[in-house]
Amino acid sequence: MKILAISGSLRATSTNTALLRAVALLAPAGIEIVLYRGLGDLAHFNTDLEGTEPPAVTDLRAQVRNADGLLFAVPEYAHGVPGALKNLLDWLVGGEEFIYKPVALLNASPRATHAQASLRETIQTMSGRIVDEASIAVPLLAKNPDSAAIAADPEIASDLRAAIAAFARAIGSLSSAEQGD
Repeated sequence: MKILAISGSLRATSTNTALLRAVALLAPAGIEIVLYRGLGDLAHFNTDLEGTEPPAVTDLRAQVRNADGLLFAVPEYAHGVPGALKNLLDWLVGGEEFIYKPVALLNASPRATHAQASLRETIQTMSGRIVDEASIAVPLLAKNPDSAAIAADPEIASDLRAAIAAFARAIGSLSSAEQGD
């Protein structure tokens, strides 16, 4: 099973990116979590480019298509999602890669609820399937930990492992249901 992890932050020392890397460290055998690294390379969304998308957009779409599920960790800026992440989602609106894709949302700052609500609304509008039991808040605000420290915290690691397991079960159930159609 392959899960594409997407951080909504461009910061080199992003807590959200560290959280996704920690999830990758904690993933059980059989689940590969791949961190998407092209957020800053995407051109500004422009419908005039549809059909002749830049290579970064083609790569994004291929990675989303090839993933069994998507895992987002997104900071909140001025009560919303970062513009770079919204740009990524806008590039996916016109394609089929995102439709019915299982999605889990991680929140590294539990008090940052506006961005999560906005992201949830956008993903549902795009026909993504949010897996609520795999979408959790992890209180990392102001701790500034790296991925190893996050993975080493027993309580956080337990919560992340449970979220990964729930996400894998949901992906498996959705895949089985689609094959039965």
